Amino acid sequence: MKELVADLRARPDAVAVIDQYGSHRLSEILAAGEDLAARLERVTGPGATLLLQADNTWRTVAGMVAAGQLGGTLALINRHSTRQEFEAACEDIVPDAVIAEPSCFQAWDAASYRPEIDADVLGGWRFAGAEGQPAGRWGDGVVIGLTSGSTGRAKGVVQSEGALRYACQATIDAVGLGAGDAVGAMVPLSSAAAICFGAYLPLMLGGRMVLLDQWEPAEAVRLLAEHRARWTMCVPTMALQMGAAAPEEGMLTSLRALTVGGGPMDAGALGRAERRLGTRFLRVFGMSECLGHTTSLPGDVEEIRLGTDGIPFAGTVLRAVDEAGNPLPAGETGRAQVRGPSLFTGYARAGTVVRPELTPDGFLPTGDLIEISPEGPVSVKGREKDIIIRGGRNIDIAEVEHAVARHPRVEQVCVVPVPDTILGERVAALVVTSGESLDLAELREHLAAEGLMKGKWPEYVFGVESLPQNRVGKLSRRDAAELAAKLRESHEPNATSGR
Repeated sequence: MKELVADLRARPDAVAVIDQYGSHRLSEILAAGEDLAARLERVTGPGATLLLQADNTWRTVAGMVAAGQLGGTLALINRHSTRQEFEAACEDIVPDAVIAEPSCFQAWDAASYRPEIDADVLGGWRFAGAEGQPAGRWGDGVVIGLTSGSTGRAKGVVQSEGALRYACQATIDAVGLGAGDAVGAMVPLSSAAAICFGAYLPLMLGGRMVLLDQWEPAEAVRLLAEHRARWTMCVPTMALQMGAAAPEEGMLTSLRALTVGGGPMDAGALGRAERRLGTRFLRVFGMSECLGHTTSLPGDVEEIRLGTDGIPFAGTVLRAVDEAGNPLPAGETGRAQVRGPSLFTGYARAGTVVRPELTPDGFLPTGDLIEISPEGPVSVKGREKDIIIRGGRNIDIAEVEHAVARHPRVEQVCVVPVPDTILGERVAALVVTSGESLDLAELREHLAAEGLMKGKWPEYVFGVESLPQNRVGKLSRRDAAELAAKLRESHEPNATSGR
């Protein structure tokens, strides 16, 4: 974070952060970060790895400053993490110090991992630490963000400052942001992508960072409007919730764009939400391991902005390959591979960085299925493993979701498998609707009109108020599948024995 700290010192009087505690000038945050760095260095030495409970306040920014001052690495953990998740993070990262609010510090039993040094850092948080591990163990890595862990144990993604700066500048150029523009940070700052686009980007841009610490869609709209934010990034569920919660139309006309990524998206629902908010949505495709590597542009037609995931950043190459790794021609769906300047340094394991497994020519397989049109825009078709296997037939979840989402009353949809002893899995759909609920007969009539093969139709449809989300606001498919199974069981007590 050395480059970022140098940027901040050049303009100490600027207001940098607006959070639940008020407005904070850079001079205050620099002072807090430098004080924290001095305390850390006395205990751990230079180059420390700090595991910080990330919240959407000035504290996280002060942690960034401290890491930069020390030439160290900032690792981030969500406040909702369990003790087991904390212990797993410590096993992988082996931090020299841990800083958290008192309740989390106690719940994680952080003092049993490192000796407690101070009970009053960053305005009342607690600090545990010990003499540090060897400096430079992360290579050029300056940030470690934990993945959401939707399929199991979370992984620590190590990113370099060069990758952060590249991804931020590419986004600034694509959106058309200017020096001093305010940026909203609505997503929890506990992942590599969130810290990049929610914190590093506005600080690099020299604008105000408008932070929301507890997700509440109406409050998010109010904050973005009041502080005339020019850009923010969030997941599709959050964008749609803001559209539904906005008390008036056109409240976010100050936003040049609202970038949306990280989950299934329907062009119709996005279009309704952006018209309600008065801005433009830009679909993107990216991951913590290769930050935001495609984007649509504000000047693109709606079909491109909302119906595709844009084009790669300048300098980033994205390709679709077959099962043998051979590049496919434009217009064919294949496995996504990416190469570019925002590619991560590696994963944190046992206190050191493990380099990613790349193809011989330097591409990272993402686990996604994509189609690249002859004109250039990319369309994500789902995950390689996002399938339901019903009686030996593979059903593409994304295909079914897209067909269901085209029903005029469907605002959000998540298609998941429910277990069945005869067929293995059956297809269920959780739907959020506007107006009347949607029953199975009406849904099937719609799918027949859409031309979706009958063998792919959902056998259950459950109306829900909202889709399950994980800690960073993304759709949690694991929780959605568990909810669908419970709802199916309540409707058919003997359902697990088949039909």
